[in-house]
Amino acid sequence: MKLHSDNTQQYQTVTGYDAKGVEINAQRFEFSLTVMPEVPPRPWNVARFEDLAAAHFEEIAKDAPDVVVLGTGERQRFVHPKLVASLSALRIGVECMDSQAACRTYNILMGEGRKVTLALIIEQTT
Repeated sequence: MKLHSDNTQQYQTVTGYDAKGVEINAQRFEFSLTVMPEVPPRPWNVARFEDLAAAHFEEIAKDAPDVVVLGTGERQRFVHPKLVASLSALRIGVECMDSQAACRTYNILMGEGRKVTLALIIEQTT
């Protein structure tokens, strides 16, 4: 069996995470964002989990991913099915998990060549 590492440098990879932000390809972001393998990270206008609305997921649906990995912060929380109805109608899966698990899962799926979107909520502290 031949073992080799895949070169994923051309892709958007999570390289670090803490409660205040995330690093994508070693660039730090301290706001909520969406990440896809071949698209630069984009701000996602979600300040808190409680602020999620159907429009946030409709925005993600435009990219037509196979699956959305939703990072909900320090603990796992689940969105109401009404909020993700636009994704469900398109047969796009949504997995909710704490943000650290979401970052790891995104990297795995991205490394497998899946069309995945990481939607990461980074709550702003005041």
